[in-house]
Amino acid sequence: MPSVNMLQAKSSLSRLVEDIEQGREKEIIIARNGRPAARLVPIESAPSGTRIGVAKGLFEVPDDIDAHNDDVARLLQGSIQP
Repeated sequence: MPSVNMLQAKSSLSRLVEDIEQGREKEIIIARNGRPAARLVPIESAPSGTRIGVAKGLFEVPDDIDAHNDDVARLLQGSIQP
């Protein structure tokens, strides 16, 4: 498990990430002032399966769903009181 200092990590982040992605390194320790500060590791693989449409058929969207968008925007901006 290699260790790199902060300056090295900043100047070669793309290479370090590529090393992790390609499996050349399992983890890389990033040190600040000679002391370990962070660990660069690969993320777990994305969950399998499709999320798009996961709630399809579970509810109906009313035709006027966008009817109050302007009012909602003004409420969020604090322009009008409820």
